[in-house]
Amino acid sequence: MNKQLAPIETIAKKLGVPPQYVEQLGPYGAKLKLELLQDPNLPRRGKLILVTATTPTVSGEGKTVTAIGLVQGLERSGKKAVITSREPSLGPVFGMKGGAAGAGGSALEPSAKINLHFHGDFHAITSAHNLLAALIDAHIFHGNDLNLDPDAIAWPRAMDMNDRALRQITLSVGGKREGSNRRSEFVITAASEIMAILSLAQNLDDLRHRLDSIVIGTTREGRPVRAAELHGTGGMMALLSEAFLPNLVQTTEGTPAFVHCGPFANIAHGTSSVVSQDMALRLADYVVNEVGFATDLGFEKYLDLVMPSAGLKPSAAVLVTTLQSLRNQGQGELQRGFVNLKKHIANLRQFGVPTVVAINRFPSDTNEELSLLQTYCKAQGAASALSEAFTKGGEGAAALAQEVVRTIDSHPNPALQTAYSTGDSTEEKILQVAQKVYGAASVEYSERASKKLAQFSEWGFSRMPICIAKTQYSFSDDPKLPGAPTGWTLHVSDLKLSAGAGFLVVISGSMMLMPGLPKESRAMEIDLDAQGEIIGVS
Repeated sequence: MNKQLAPIETIAKKLGVPPQYVEQLGPYGAKLKLELLQDPNLPRRGKLILVTATTPTVSGEGKTVTAIGLVQGLERSGKKAVITSREPSLGPVFGMKGGAAGAGGSALEPSAKINLHFHGDFHAITSAHNLLAALIDAHIFHGNDLNLDPDAIAWPRAMDMNDRALRQITLSVGGKREGSNRRSEFVITAASEIMAILSLAQNLDDLRHRLDSIVIGTTREGRPVRAAELHGTGGMMALLSEAFLPNLVQTTEGTPAFVHCGPFANIAHGTSSVVSQDMALRLADYVVNEVGFATDLGFEKYLDLVMPSAGLKPSAAVLVTTLQSLRNQGQGELQRGFVNLKKHIANLRQFGVPTVVAINRFPSDTNEELSLLQTYCKAQGAASALSEAFTKGGEGAAALAQEVVRTIDSHPNPALQTAYSTGDSTEEKILQVAQKVYGAASVEYSERASKKLAQFSEWGFSRMPICIAKTQYSFSDDPKLPGAPTGWTLHVSDLKLSAGAGFLVVISGSMMLMPGLPKESRAMEIDLDAQGEIIGVS
């Protein structure tokens, strides 16, 4: 595959990146320097397109493939376009879902490298996270001058792998010293607050401020303790210095692509870095940015959390759906599942984002059912287009690209909305998202969650935006409840403070921050062939 790829210098030149901002890493990858954002000749000028989806099946609905096909289709039509995508996590790569670099005629290349270690960004984030964890235990071991309460330490360890054995651990710092035998946990790197911080920081000063602001636990008197008090921010900044620079690669057809950061959308905010999107908007006419899972997760979090923080405003949204997704939501009946599509269209409409439905065609789909789905989209007042990006690449997404451009041109100044206001209380924010976006009737809090609400309010964090962690397989907090349920209650089991990232994580149901491997994982398919090439990563 590498022999068919263009040298990364060619990709950078196509995108119009001045050579002084390109730091080449091998023949097909590069980092772009932050100085690009200060270049007066490169103001923001592009149109941002968010790619979201209807409620997915376990195997996914080809949202990444569609996003890559779309950017290739835009380039084929003569537009200067770039995609901004998240970096894959090794958890899904070796787990059940597999790689996250697209496939077929619409992939990010070199895909095996991107799906595995890539440029070491995940390693750097994991190392920075665990440095802070080690500093906490070292501080307690050497006298605990801050009077930290060992039982109130909220900072876990992190690892970029699915490993259920690490969900609950017991730490030992030596003998009977203070802090020995306390309970802790591991989270997957995509769920680390460091990942969220790197994704949301707009420059190095902002990155430093956010790292300083991390709340790692409390004193015995109940005062929150920040990472700055452990004097570890400098070390974390050093570890993250290269990882903070966006990665430039290419698609199967040689279209420029940014791949940077990788927060999950069911347990984090689910989009690529603000820095990479900012750069892309200065270099291209159209920027295609995939947001995780469906409108109730990555898309909602983008509009309510990322957009107000970074000032990045979408010009349009592409809603990816499939016959299999809707049939799954209809419990085997296609038309019964249309209600799920209807709710997702309504969500996009209430946020004020002009929308095109992308029907991702699978080989087993019949023309009759596809026509039925297109007719339903039209009845909902939503533009739609078939996409065959997997089999035909950019050519297969040409009609979609044309419809997206037409939609943007006909809605030059969309009146964007959010689900809640900045000044709303945490409870009001949660209720607004639950009712407006999920279709719930009410919200119920566990005793633990209620105590956390009161504590965070007392500390002055009650006005922060929220990031709700819930299942991706239903609008509700029950993965087995399909369609577009109404009249149900959202159950909030816990809250976590991400003061550095700048939001409160609201945990609904039994969300796992450290997934586990399935009985037959993708690890069994991945290998190295006789020529030393990686195989089985897809």
